[in-house]
Amino acid sequence: MASIEPRGPRQIWNAFIWSLKGLRAAWRYEASFRFELYLCVVLMPLGLWLGHGPIEKVLLVLTPTLVLSAELLNSAVEAVVDKVSPEFHELAGRAKDMGSAAVFLLMLLVLLTWGLILGGRLLA
Repeated sequence: MASIEPRGPRQIWNAFIWSLKGLRAAWRYEASFRFELYLCVVLMPLGLWLGHGPIEKVLLVLTPTLVLSAELLNSAVEAVVDKVSPEFHELAGRAKDMGSAAVFLLMLLVLLTWGLILGGRLLA
């Protein structure tokens, strides 16, 4: 339901708190999120260090961040599906598989981006 309250500092603060709650829940309940966050903690500083110029740095930092974002969305879809339909249903399984596929595609994007940027330097 859309909010009819005017946007202001209080609503922005509330949104910030809700976002932190979501991150905390993902950390607490989602092993995949924890693993991907560990990778981000390693890859992001490496990307800033190894990237030549701002565009490379952004690409090397952005791609792991996209994986984390997709993992959060995938976890949200899985939670809603499990709440609505705890027994197995073909559509529920399909929704979960599609969310997982989105994360997988972004992981491939990380490999492609890092490989093209850094692999080119190693071969040169």
